[in-house]
Amino acid sequence: MDKNVHFNFKKALCRRTVLQGAGVSLGLPFLDAMCPVFSAESETRPKRFVGLSLALGLHGPNWIPEGEGTNYKPSRYLKSVQDLRKDFTVVSGSSHPGVTGGHTAEGSIFSACPNQRGATSRNTISLDQLMAKHYGHETRFPSLVLNAGSSTSPSYTENGSMIPAESNPEKVFAQLFRNDSASEKARQSVSLRRGRSIMDVVGAEAKALQRELGAGDREKLDAWFTSVNELENRLKENQNWVNRPKPKVDAKAPKADKNNLAIYERAMLDIIFLALQTDSTRIVTLHLPGNARFKDVEGVDEGYHTLSHHGRDEEKIDQLTIVEQAIIDEWGEFLRKLKASEQNGHTLLDETQVIMTSNLGNASSHDNRNMPVLFAGGGFQHGRHLAFNQKDNYPLPNLYLSTLQRMGLEMESFATSSGTMSGLV
Repeated sequence: MDKNVHFNFKKALCRRTVLQGAGVSLGLPFLDAMCPVFSAESETRPKRFVGLSLALGLHGPNWIPEGEGTNYKPSRYLKSVQDLRKDFTVVSGSSHPGVTGGHTAEGSIFSACPNQRGATSRNTISLDQLMAKHYGHETRFPSLVLNAGSSTSPSYTENGSMIPAESNPEKVFAQLFRNDSASEKARQSVSLRRGRSIMDVVGAEAKALQRELGAGDREKLDAWFTSVNELENRLKENQNWVNRPKPKVDAKAPKADKNNLAIYERAMLDIIFLALQTDSTRIVTLHLPGNARFKDVEGVDEGYHTLSHHGRDEEKIDQLTIVEQAIIDEWGEFLRKLKASEQNGHTLLDETQVIMTSNLGNASSHDNRNMPVLFAGGGFQHGRHLAFNQKDNYPLPNLYLSTLQRMGLEMESFATSSGTMSGLV
């Protein structure tokens, strides 16, 4: 092992520092679930998941349709995607039980973990990472965790650590589709071997420390060991596939305009489409942050965050409508591309569950109830508006349980679910 690599385990346990000297990211209890793993052969029909999360929700009167069931009247935002009507379900009147706190609930978007927690408690595993835990080994990347502008994400490991998102579309494209040079492959192999040897040392020091800890700390350390073992397994898989070529695509890295969230969203969704199409990954999250910009967009002269906190000001709502309609339109275009891509007699949309939601139902009042939910694809029979009680919300984790079961996981619950989603066919 490189003499320059040192690891003070007790210090790291307190400060939760990150070990990077070996070319790996190993936090306490951080697990880098984006570590690349090459695709394995699968005889079964692939099942995929894409979670698109919005930091600032959607303006309720503009997205909630009139009526319910299959005869609903499309809302203002949904008129532009009526050609896809039978491909998605609208869910209103739902939220995560026990999740409050406005913007601070962002970490619970896909974990549904009640956030009324003290300083010593932690988040729980997110929907996408639970899928990746069971199926991530089947593809080159167990999952992709992306953001249209920052490193925050709604993706959390089993130990409740946030997985930092990648926000550079060109970098993501290169990771997916540009083959590394011979020297880079050699460097990766060395880094992987060094990473495994360092974890051997860390594990030995941790076991020695375990004798000095109380019961609560030993439990935390045991959970961390689980993460280390999972990461080590992925390092082994990586080492076996370093020299395998990456898929070729007839596309260039999309350009992202950091001053226009809709264009940024489009660039990321284009990459996600290519990643799914080439089976580079089957599990993706993309977060649209609240600090995103809509500069030089006709009719918009204020910031996205400011507009979302409109205080019922009609002029601000008009501008917010332009912003949010653009977000919906890009989501619709993504679904169209999935629907148009056929493989082995099925479309990518048939095989991909796509959820768009948020931690906020009303950003202006920081309300975590009545979250916007648009659910598409995955082989479900769509074309419905599932209108639940907007005063006594239906548990959204029930939808998450339905998605997990559709992925093939035989689970009876997820987070605060009370069963699978009622009305979902």
